[in-house]
Amino acid sequence: MQRFGMMIKLRPGSEETYRRYHAAVWPEVLDKLKDCNIRNYSIHLKDGFLFSYFEYHGQNLEYDWSKMAAHAKTQEWWAIMQPMQEPLSRRKEGEWWATMEEVFHLD
Repeated sequence: MQRFGMMIKLRPGSEETYRRYHAAVWPEVLDKLKDCNIRNYSIHLKDGFLFSYFEYHGQNLEYDWSKMAAHAKTQEWWAIMQPMQEPLSRRKEGEWWATMEEVFHLD
């Protein structure tokens, strides 16, 4: 299992809409996350920054990412979410959400 922490900015004026969508995430999107071996997924908000945490339980992360990216309903969801988000300038090339480095964990 791999743990992931990621960050992105929420555009000003988007919080209400973002919260409303995430209070009722589409079942097809949730099913695809599970199908792509994502577990224990949460998103937190503080001062205009979103932080996500999830655990990846699969064997081939690149394959599961591509499977998720090819999913039509997930693409539709992302098309709604992305205009509300502003990627961090110091993210890695190809990232939307900036991946964070884990520096501590307690089981």
